[in-house]
Amino acid sequence: MNMSIPKTEAGKYSFLVDAAKDLGAADAKVIAASDVIVEDRVTLKCRSGCIGYGKKLTCPPHVPTPGEFRKILAEYHTALLVKFISPAEAEPNVICSIYKYWLDPAAPADKKAQAEKFWKDHFNGTGSFAPMMLELERTAFNAGNPFALAFINGSCRLCETCNVKGGICLHPTQARIPEHAVGVNMVATAEKAGMPIKFPVQGHPELMALLLID
Repeated sequence: MNMSIPKTEAGKYSFLVDAAKDLGAADAKVIAASDVIVEDRVTLKCRSGCIGYGKKLTCPPHVPTPGEFRKILAEYHTALLVKFISPAEAEPNVICSIYKYWLDPAAPADKKAQAEKFWKDHFNGTGSFAPMMLELERTAFNAGNPFALAFINGSCRLCETCNVKGGICLHPTQARIPEHAVGVNMVATAEKAGMPIKFPVQGHPELMALLLID
């Protein structure tokens, strides 16, 4: 049990833990919203290497900055951490440079093939994770939490090309922001919550998602 949140509060939302596991999550835990760790440096990773940067309305620079999100987060009392396991797996010598082998035309053919298989398995297998988080958001909302809001792991995949030029999301009821896009350090947050994720990745990637409850 996370020591930052009263047992009564954790018990109040235990139905969300049960719902997450029923939906297929590997683990879930109620934590204090103040235990969600937000760092300015996290979004630098979005700018330096993510192929989705600037191309999706749910990604930087189109979402709240870490500073703005800290103010929003301060208005919440409780959150739910949800862990998922990706079905994808790659050899250690491939996973260590998975983006390079996936995107670099000069990458060795065997490693490129492994990287392509990894991402195909990952995207096919994790396609249900965002809908699971939306379902948890709906469940929390219908239980009397009007500001319940889900964040997802990985960028939005609803549209082949996001309507960035138009400036308006075409699926606002379904699209959600990745938590790292607003500066959440999920490795540190999960560690603090007592449900650490393996990093660097070993075997099947462990993915974390966040639900703000109040």
